[in-house]
Amino acid sequence: MVIQIFGKKSCNNTKKAERFFKERNIKYQFIDLNKYPISKGELKVITNMFSIEDLLDVEGTEYKKRNLQYFVYDTQELLDENPCLYKTPILRYKNSVTLGYHPDIWNGWINTFRYN
Repeated sequence: MVIQIFGKKSCNNTKKAERFFKERNIKYQFIDLNKYPISKGELKVITNMFSIEDLLDVEGTEYKKRNLQYFVYDTQELLDENPCLYKTPILRYKNSVTLGYHPDIWNGWINTFRYN
């Protein structure tokens, strides 16, 4: 089972997602968005489930600190240049993607894995 967690070390929901899988002894790959951008291929899979606008954390402190609510911008360019603005965690298992903290969905992934 390969779970990918795209997140930021400072994000509480990302920490909770990591803890969720650690407690269940499920290995995962953590990708720190502040160090590594989401690849074009990964982004394509993610944007099949969510629009690029959904990925922008308009409620986050970084968005507000930069006063982005007052600017017109291209969301894709903004996220490419400032990965700290992604809403996190973004989790991927095969072609399934979640945005935010969704343990109910993750339990379904684990059950699918265990019964295959």
